Amino acid sequence: MKRLKIITLVENTTNTRGLVAEHGLAFWIEFGNRKILFDTGQGNAIRHNSEKLGIRIEDADAVILSHGHYDHTGGLKQVMKPVGKLKIFAHPAAFGQKYSKHSDGSVHDAGIQSECRCGHETEIEAKVNLNEKPVEVFNGFHLTGPIPRQTEYEDTGGMFFTDTECSTIDSLPDDQAAFIETSHGIVVILGCAHSGAINTLNYVRRLTNNKPIHSVIGGMHLVSAGNVRIGKTIWELKKLGLKSLMPAHCTGFPAMARMWHELPGICRPCSAGTIVEIGNR
Repeated sequence: MKRLKIITLVENTTNTRGLVAEHGLAFWIEFGNRKILFDTGQGNAIRHNSEKLGIRIEDADAVILSHGHYDHTGGLKQVMKPVGKLKIFAHPAAFGQKYSKHSDGSVHDAGIQSECRCGHETEIEAKVNLNEKPVEVFNGFHLTGPIPRQTEYEDTGGMFFTDTECSTIDSLPDDQAAFIETSHGIVVILGCAHSGAINTLNYVRRLTNNKPIHSVIGGMHLVSAGNVRIGKTIWELKKLGLKSLMPAHCTGFPAMARMWHELPGICRPCSAGTIVEIGNR
């Protein structure tokens, strides 16, 4: 099996000197001889942090978009300029109009930058691969595509719409995760898990014929979840027998605190600058 290295490039927090934090998420993944960028954050931190960490964005073989929200796609144009023509994998809906409605009634554009929304060849000659089903990007590196939503307690985690009037709900069909085959088990990379973290992990198990999941890394969008949903999520995580859990970004402090308390020895930091390496046995 190939060696896997994952570096948290952008996250809401950082404990590493010289890096900057922002509300967003991006991972730099080295899998065998492949280099993959999973999400791009808002765009303010990715170039700075990559340079500080000695990461050459221009070496990326592919860019994965977990979904079309600004805090995961904001750095896309910056990334595509130095890389030139490369493969970008995303669901078609990632390039659509997306808005969020806040508790005070205000409406915000939550989608991808307008110049990157078309999903076709752009002035920076990016090649977009639109996937509406599971796809193997590279040998052993997969994307789930749309995730079946079967649990009764998980939802998208917020008020999301496809129009400024907020009359059409955005069910976020573009939400997807990556899963990587390693000699230690499956490693799952989440963007925001708008389909539900447990729905996502259950689907990964189905796609891998119930291979054990070794690690789960990324956002779980429990930031607005109540105690019942958080409790059920943790219960299901315990049943998976994970070796490592790295909740990040939109997971929310209450959920993270409970995970660290109820899954002792399993939770690990995921701040910008964190490095995870999983090698051969």
